[in-house]
Amino acid sequence: MVYAILERGILGATTVYPSTGNPYNFSSALLTASFGALVMGFVFGGIEVFYINRKFARMAFGVKILLKTSIYLLAICLLVILLSFLGSSLSMRVAPNDIAVYNSVILFMSNEAFWCVVFYVAVAIMVGLFLSEVSDNLGQGVVKNFLFGKYHRPREERRIFMFLDMKASTTIAEQLGHIRYFELLNAYYADMTRAILNNAGAVYKYVGDEIIVSWDYKTGLKNNNCLRCFFAIKEAMKSKSESYKAQFGLAPGFKAGMHCGPVITGEIGVLKKEIAFNGDVLNTTARIQDLCNDYGVELLVSEDLYTVLTPDNTFVAKPIGNLSLRGRDARVNLYSVSLQGEAKK
Repeated sequence: MVYAILERGILGATTVYPSTGNPYNFSSALLTASFGALVMGFVFGGIEVFYINRKFARMAFGVKILLKTSIYLLAICLLVILLSFLGSSLSMRVAPNDIAVYNSVILFMSNEAFWCVVFYVAVAIMVGLFLSEVSDNLGQGVVKNFLFGKYHRPREERRIFMFLDMKASTTIAEQLGHIRYFELLNAYYADMTRAILNNAGAVYKYVGDEIIVSWDYKTGLKNNNCLRCFFAIKEAMKSKSESYKAQFGLAPGFKAGMHCGPVITGEIGVLKKEIAFNGDVLNTTARIQDLCNDYGVELLVSEDLYTVLTPDNTFVAKPIGNLSLRGRDARVNLYSVSLQGEAKK
C-alpha cells in the first residue's frame, strides 16, 4: 500500500505508466496492493511461523535473514506477476486471460519497472525479517513496549512467575562436556517454546540451565495458563525423550516453582537497555523452586497463587506446609501440584 501511494505521488494524474505504456489507475493499483498484502500476510506469515522459522531456528542471524529473503522474494515475485494479471485486467476491463493482459504483463516483466518493484520488495522483506528476528531475540512484546514507552517510567504491576530449572545440571554438564551441554540447553529451551507460547507465557530470562517465564496477572490466571504451561512443557519433553537419549545419552528432567505478587517494572541500563522486573516475588519464586528437591516433587506453587486459580479437576494439589524460605523471615504456604492421573499413580 505504501508503494501504491508513493507511486501515485510520482505519477500524478497520468493514466499510463511512462516506462511501459501500460494503463495506470490509482484505485486499481491500491486495490491490487491491498489484496496482495492480505494474501501475502496470511500465506507467508503462516509459512514463517509454522515451518520456515523452525527450520532455520539454529542458523546464524545474517545467514537466516539472507536465506529467508531469497525464498520469500522468489515466492512474492510469482505473486506479483499474478497480481499484474489482475491489475491489468481491472484497468483494461477485460478478462485476465485476454491477450492484451498477457502482452501487458510480459511488457512489465521485461521492463526495468518490474525489477524496481523486485528491489523494493526485497528491501521490505529484509527489513521486516530483521525486525522480526530482533524481536524474537529480545523476547515477546519487548520491542513493542520499548516503541510505545510502556515502561519508560517504572510502574508497579502484579505478575506471575515460574522458575524452571534442569535437574542434576552440574552432573549432566560434567558428563557431556561444555560444548555438548550447551547444545543440550539449546535443544531443551527450543522444545519448551511452543508450550510457553500456547499458554500465553513470555520468557523473561534464561539463566544458565534455568528459564524464567512470566505472565501478567490476568493472562496467567485465565484458563490456569501458568499451571497448564508447566504440564505442557512436561508433555513436550516426554515426547522428545527418546530423541534426547539418542542424541545426548540422557533425557533431562526439571522442577519448577511458581508464585505471584507485585513487581516494579521498568527500562533499565544505558549501553544495553532491557525491561526488568524487580521485587520480592522473584526471590521468593526462586526459593520455592529450590525446595522441590527437598520434597521430591516437580512443581511447587505458593498459596498466594494457588488460591486465585480457577478450580479445575485436572490438577491435584497436596499441601506441603507452612515453610521458611532461605533468606526470608516470612513463611510461605506451599502446594505440590500434579495432574489427576499422576496423583493416582
